[in-house]
Amino acid sequence: MEHSLQRVLSEMQGKLFEMSGELGYDSVRFIKSYMNSAIAKGLDDEFDYMQWAGKEYIFEKMQDEYPQAFRKNGIVFDKEVLYWTGYVYRQWHFYTEESSKQIYKQANAETMNIMYLGYHTLDVRMAIDRLKESQEK
Repeated sequence: MEHSLQRVLSEMQGKLFEMSGELGYDSVRFIKSYMNSAIAKGLDDEFDYMQWAGKEYIFEKMQDEYPQAFRKNGIVFDKEVLYWTGYVYRQWHFYTEESSKQIYKQANAETMNIMYLGYHTLDVRMAIDRLKESQEK
């Protein structure tokens, strides 16, 4: 897949995560539901129609198929953390070819929230390598 398309999909996923926070949804619940969803699995595929859908369409599809992800009775991560998390997760898939579900098992939402401060200024691949290394210890 072309590098620029990977960046566009990563930015879209980052904005999708950011949008969940702007609307006040529980970040852990939303991210966990999304990363384990058929929607994220579709974005992992070489080609899937969801890759051409906008964040608004994906958000609506998530609301329809995973209503449990849309609760407002939890912690909402900072906007920057949400964007970075979504972006890194999608880049991680392109870098390692692991599924969204496999990625989430290695670095869940809470981990990403904690690691943001130390890792957000790193090159994305370096951040992914460090996240993977921290799980091996």
